[in-house]
Amino acid sequence: MVKDAKELRSNPIGAGSANGAAIRATNPGSVGFIGLGRMGTNMAANLAATGRRVIAYVRRPDQMDKLAALGLKPTTNITDLFDCEVVISMLPDDTAVRDVIIGREDLGIDGLASGLQRGAIHLSMSTISTSAASDLAKEHARHGQGYVAAPVFGNPDAAKARQLFIVAAGALADVERCQPLFDSLGQKTFVIGTDPGHANLMKLLGNMMTATTLEMLGEVVAVARKRGLDPKPFIDVMTCSADAHIKSTVIRSSGSPTRPDSSCRWCSRMCGWRSPRPKKPAPRCHR
Repeated sequence: MVKDAKELRSNPIGAGSANGAAIRATNPGSVGFIGLGRMGTNMAANLAATGRRVIAYVRRPDQMDKLAALGLKPTTNITDLFDCEVVISMLPDDTAVRDVIIGREDLGIDGLASGLQRGAIHLSMSTISTSAASDLAKEHARHGQGYVAAPVFGNPDAAKARQLFIVAAGALADVERCQPLFDSLGQKTFVIGTDPGHANLMKLLGNMMTATTLEMLGEVVAVARKRGLDPKPFIDVMTCSADAHIKSTVIRSSGSPTRPDSSCRWCSRMCGWRSPRPKKPAPRCHR
């Protein structure tokens, strides 16, 4: 069941983790941040603006002055994050997250999980696959660490304005410890359960809806222009009326929702749907 974050009790960073492991106090309250692109930089800067000590890991030394000017503590040494109580990742894909967190055995490179303190939390805010989320959760559990998936809906401008929507899942105690961070990063947090993969699944499904909506919008705008109609008034009408229309449509169809299609590349690759097609074809996912 989806819960509004306001229903949860917010614990300060520094409380015990879900696995009961003790936390070293080398850097109490410190937050590590990995993935300083446009989104990550804005998010890390917002955390620093609240007075938190944010240690930002970057691979290129030429980025350090810019990050320091935003109030961050930049470093090119990932071991500087080992004593952080929470480490946030905002990386582009599965491979990048796996390389940083799990490491590269073929290159003899250890990942963050092998050095992060017991009881610390990896807060993954990247958009990654459900299988990657599952692997990361297992890796952190093996080292006595917590793992919370919290992908976001929003762009870099929304991140800068703290207007992100956050979808979080993980052990309840770990999610509660991260709640003060969520409050500094977004306008609303949805807690959807204890399985981190479910948060990533929800984000991927939302991306599917966005992609299909944009594709459909392009088609209808093309038709409007072809028939000599200014598309702007149409878009204004749809923007104003779509929210209520979508909600009513979802309620009417909730008894028989559209099923994923195993032949759809989005359902099969991104969402992990592997079920064989039913004998009586279900509605397609329109992708």
